[in-house]
Amino acid sequence: MKKIVLYTTLLSALLFFNSCNDEDLELTNPNALTTDQFWATPSDAEQGVNSIYAMFYKDGLWSRWMYFRMDLTSDEGFSKSPWIELADWTRFNYVNYNFWEGNGVTWRDTYKAIFRCNQVLANVPEIEFTDPARKESILAEAKFLRALHYFYAAELWENIPLVLDPSTPGDLPPQKTKQEIFTQVETDLNEAFQALPLTWAGEDIGRPTKGAVKGFLAKLYMQQRKWSEAKAAMDYLISGEGAMYSLVSNYKDNFTDLNENNPESVFEIQFGGQRLGGTDEAANAAVSNTRAQFFAPRSIGWSDGQARNWMVGLFKEEPNINGGIDERLRHTLFYADIEADFGDLIYGRHWEWDADEAWFRKGQRDYYRNNEDYYSQVNYRMIRYADILLMYAEALNELGQTTEAYQYVDLVRARAKMAPLATAHPEIGSSHDQFLARLKKERVLELCGESVRWLDLKRWGDLETQAGVDAIAERDPDFNGFVVGKTIRMPIPQTEVQNNPNLQQNPGY
Repeated sequence: MKKIVLYTTLLSALLFFNSCNDEDLELTNPNALTTDQFWATPSDAEQGVNSIYAMFYKDGLWSRWMYFRMDLTSDEGFSKSPWIELADWTRFNYVNYNFWEGNGVTWRDTYKAIFRCNQVLANVPEIEFTDPARKESILAEAKFLRALHYFYAAELWENIPLVLDPSTPGDLPPQKTKQEIFTQVETDLNEAFQALPLTWAGEDIGRPTKGAVKGFLAKLYMQQRKWSEAKAAMDYLISGEGAMYSLVSNYKDNFTDLNENNPESVFEIQFGGQRLGGTDEAANAAVSNTRAQFFAPRSIGWSDGQARNWMVGLFKEEPNINGGIDERLRHTLFYADIEADFGDLIYGRHWEWDADEAWFRKGQRDYYRNNEDYYSQVNYRMIRYADILLMYAEALNELGQTTEAYQYVDLVRARAKMAPLATAHPEIGSSHDQFLARLKKERVLELCGESVRWLDLKRWGDLETQAGVDAIAERDPDFNGFVVGKTIRMPIPQTEVQNNPNLQQNPGY
């Protein structure tokens, strides 16, 4: 049975802060507990840390808009939404820096999540526990989650405030560089590792483990091109104490609600469809994922997000060992010939697709229903073991150990019934550049639509030169609007810059 990390709604005064005027500061709620009154018992601490997980269910983060940033802005996806401003924010046409759905709400919810982390880290140490180990693990969870949110914020905006204490409305936090943010992320993750368990059981499944920490450390180091450090983090998962992960036999099991928290999952967000409220702080607030509604094909959902058709061609470049099509295509994309290729009726119906159309299938619920809504219960696998194996191969290649890297790519290919890499592509040999070029394709074939591609493009340096961007634009014309040195990061919401003299707008904006 699926285990959902639910939360208890905290007092609004404890949940978030925002810019406000003097009159706002004078308003009080006579029925509300003060901070000192709330943070008194272990139960309060549990509610506090659970409220951080609740932020995953907010519009600005992993319920909705983060997928627009991580998938549609990359060369894997795009938007033909009739909501022009929304579509513009997936093609680097940033006019209104305060556009809520494209920028403002993600900034707000990111710092709201960080505020909740800081509340736990500031107040829980003063609470007496009969179980000191649980106290330490609560603090470790808060550090892990703060690191997670800062990691993605640094990749989106890069130059942002670093807030490590509970904020007050009058605070004007100074701006830090991306590297300074990453340094704090590393500190938080290393400290969290010490107190987190190898596994959780029962209703605690979904909280971060030691393996999840190492997985995020690997991502952090990879983005900084610290190959040795990244390899060391992944050694823990592949051959060290945390080597308890494996690829599930059925690739599809990573994208439905039927086999969640399986051995391939290093960290996943727990979603549920049992509460049909909004995304506010009400008692019936949803704990669901709305990606399926926004990325569903025409007449099924809003169809605001589509996949680029070039990926269909990539899947068909190389046959599997049986001479057929790479089976991962079937579970990754909806496309014009899917019924002819695999016999699949999408959402129980025949489709007439335009020849150049494709849609993301991962996370969609066509395996048991004929429509989508705002309440998908399908968990989002933020880090899969397959991702770890491919990153490990990349790190080995960068460390001059190309021939040793093959075996980790082959593990991923074998599940898809693809021939060993050396057999299928003998031209690679021990060439670093050719191995990396092939690995870039392997990551699309395995991880397409899983919100990793934007990070990959940044890590590989493909967005740092005009030649690199031009090459991407050949398969994704939205990149004709990409400006080197500018749109590799989003603009900071202009209201934040105006309200905080310690913030400067990002370069080029």
